[in-house]
Amino acid sequence: MPQYFILFLVGLVAGCLNVIAGGGSFLTIPLLIFMGLPPVIANGTNRVGILCQNIAASWSFQRHKVVDWRYVRWATVPAVIGALIGSKVAVIIGDAMFKNILATLMIVVTLWTLWDPLKKKFAKESAKPFNRSALVVGFFFVGIYGGFVQAGVGFLVLAATTMAGLDLVKGNAVKVLSILAYTIISLIIFALEGKIDWTLGLVLAGGTMLGSQIGVHLTVLKGHKWIKKVVTITVIIMAIKLIIS
Repeated sequence: MPQYFILFLVGLVAGCLNVIAGGGSFLTIPLLIFMGLPPVIANGTNRVGILCQNIAASWSFQRHKVVDWRYVRWATVPAVIGALIGSKVAVIIGDAMFKNILATLMIVVTLWTLWDPLKKKFAKESAKPFNRSALVVGFFFVGIYGGFVQAGVGFLVLAATTMAGLDLVKGNAVKVLSILAYTIISLIIFALEGKIDWTLGLVLAGGTMLGSQIGVHLTVLKGHKWIKKVVTITVIIMAIKLIIS
């Protein structure tokens, strides 16, 4: 069906964006809502694509030998704990409230990326020494946010890894592995509450898995600046449509 093809293509773009920087769920969750899913179920269904995307991306980062497991361990445990809290809140919140929160986050995160306060830190390729406390605390809050909505969490992750002293490539590797870990927990919670459309979720997953491989390749070679304008325009359009719908 045409809607499945569109969902697959958007999933491909989202999977690429999520690996490069973040924000792919700002495309996929609104699309799932526009396709007729209640907002909370769209939030849960999106996790199927996120899980498969990060399985594929984690394997690819490991293949490129850019994963430092010391950082992954310190990030993953607090992220999983935080995700338990965020996911529990997400499954009980009302659809109308979730849609309004999502639209607000889309605009706020888009403005954040336009401002790009961490640009200079990325440009320095992380001259700072590794800050373990910043990684642990940062990823606890990343887990809460990611467990609740996921959309835009990649920007928060890269902020946390930058403050912890990691460069863009290592930060992205830590991002996909930590998100993989806490998404398993979130997906279980959403599934137990019956908040997942598995058919749409698996179609989305096919796109995100393919997109993640493109994203890893581009991350290792180029970084993420060159796609920022396209992402910004798309997210703003979807946010406006959510608000007026």
